[in-house]
Amino acid sequence: MSKKDEFFAHIEKGYTTKGDFVSMGAAMLDGETITNALVKIPLKTLNRHGLIAGATGTGKTKTLQVLAENLSEKGIPVMLMDLKGDLSGLAKPSPGHPKIDERHEKIGFPFTAKKFPVEILSLSEQDGVKLRATVSEFGPVLLSRILNLSVTQEGIVAVIFKYCDDHKLPLLDLKDFKKVLQYSTGEGKKEFEDNYGRIATSSTGAILRKIIELEQQGADLFFGEKSFDVSDLTRIDENGRGIISILRLTDIQDRPKLFSTFMLSLLAEVYATFPEQGDSDRPELILFIDEAHLIFKEASKALLDQIESIVKLIRSKGIGLYFVTQNPTDVPDAVLSQLGLKVQHALRAFTAKDRKAIKLTAENYPISEYYDTKEVLTSLGIGEALISALDEKGRPTPLAATLLRAPMSRMDILTKKELKEVIDNSRLVQKYNESIDRESAYEILNEKIEKAEEKAKEEESRSSEKSRSTTSRRRSTRQNPVVKVLTSATFIRGVLGILRKAMK
Repeated sequence: MSKKDEFFAHIEKGYTTKGDFVSMGAAMLDGETITNALVKIPLKTLNRHGLIAGATGTGKTKTLQVLAENLSEKGIPVMLMDLKGDLSGLAKPSPGHPKIDERHEKIGFPFTAKKFPVEILSLSEQDGVKLRATVSEFGPVLLSRILNLSVTQEGIVAVIFKYCDDHKLPLLDLKDFKKVLQYSTGEGKKEFEDNYGRIATSSTGAILRKIIELEQQGADLFFGEKSFDVSDLTRIDENGRGIISILRLTDIQDRPKLFSTFMLSLLAEVYATFPEQGDSDRPELILFIDEAHLIFKEASKALLDQIESIVKLIRSKGIGLYFVTQNPTDVPDAVLSQLGLKVQHALRAFTAKDRKAIKLTAENYPISEYYDTKEVLTSLGIGEALISALDEKGRPTPLAATLLRAPMSRMDILTKKELKEVIDNSRLVQKYNESIDRESAYEILNEKIEKAEEKAKEEESRSSEKSRSTTSRRRSTRQNPVVKVLTSATFIRGVLGILRKAMK
């Protein structure tokens, strides 16, 4: 048997699956595509998370697009973080190209152009379905993690939430939280001290500054009502295809705090609300986090611990997380070790640091008798990648340098007119885009403070009137000289009259 035939049998055996699967493309050997040596990822293992990595311009976004399309076709909803703004083309079919047909001929199956059901979401002022969450939904622990607070400050945040629960004060947006925070060391200082202990103004000041920093990155648009229901991410269209929700983040690339705040909130909400699935035959939802290094870049240890815990636990809910970044070293080892599917595009060895990173990356993949992994990593072309996945029994599949299939949808962005059409046809826009500012902690405390001030003024006024009345009475007893003389004379006459009677 030739080396080529051996390799074909090796791939065919390693990627055999009895259940449904996503076909990524065909395996390559010595730079040649082996037609029909298909690299197939079982749906059953797609909730084991994954990584799509590679240098700029190597095809990461198109790989993400291919996966999203195939999952949608299988009836699995997908959510994509679109930081570069180039994923909206999923809503329109590919115009096709002779090179695409040539690629698919090498792979072993024909190319078909298709469009997919798309929902456009937004965290900022960009058009799309507005994503919001209330401060109460965040909870004290998550909010403290995001703000990177000290243990003492975390305790104060917990007290603020407890006070609001005890007094039925809704914490909806950041102005609510700031108002209660200021109240705790201002007008309500005694109330807090009597019931919850003393709160230092230096600590509340530090917390307030961190909230303002979060607001400056646009978080005031994210916190509030109406809260986004994560179950709306799991919708299926009338043709049985999973809805692809695209979160446009093109205007918050320089605001990693807002991005990580949203991501952690979303993951926590999904984990809290989705039922346990165990080992099901297909995932419930797949989330792709593009430019994943933005989550980890400035994250505190506490925040990283929180992300690591969620990554470990959320799999049992049928949720798959896929991190898209330039280098696997952008992802912490504790998270990287949890990722079952790895799609590694080319890396560039321009510097000593690059070469070191390539060596570390190669060590993350199974040893293969067919590849020198370090060499392959620097020689892959655009639309080619090293793939390592998990089979249906959770075992690593053979390492395969793969010629990836082309996206069925447009590999370009929508025009403004096309984007408006998608947004106008959305049912969720009507559901979530009305801004609600109902009575909450801010208004209730302001009213309470106003009443207290009015009461204080009334008491001050009564006290002032009482004081004037007392002064007036005192003044009335101060007799003028004439009256004083007359009164004295009367008194003397009385006394003298008594004395005279006594003498008689």
